[in-house]
Amino acid sequence: MKKDIDFHPVTGVKLAIAKQETANGVEWGVYIFNLNLIELKTIMITSKGYGILDGEKRQTSTLRHMIEELGPEEMAKIEPIDPAVFSLTNEFWVSYYILDQIFDKKFIFTPGSFDPANIQMIPELGLEGILHA
Repeated sequence: MKKDIDFHPVTGVKLAIAKQETANGVEWGVYIFNLNLIELKTIMITSKGYGILDGEKRQTSTLRHMIEELGPEEMAKIEPIDPAVFSLTNEFWVSYYILDQIFDKKFIFTPGSFDPANIQMIPELGLEGILHA
């Protein structure tokens, strides 16, 4: 049972939502960073958006992703994200293993996260966006 699993605090893992100029215009993506000096294995990520949009309660589909391995000090793109959902709360639940220990953390980007004043340069990507530790 989940209550029997000893979850240790997550350190060295960050998520970012960043924009990139492409031939098709601006595209936004969600990225995961492993800042640890050891690899992460069996990374499972679920993402969903929810909240009030145009006066109505809305919820996006839940997306599930798996990354087999993310090496020390590496990053990976999880998924593209449509700016239309920035006015919703965007939740990313990340679970992974280091050696035989499981780690688990929920990253939440609130609608106010995407205010232009919060957008900063993310050095690991060389792109502008929102970083969540």
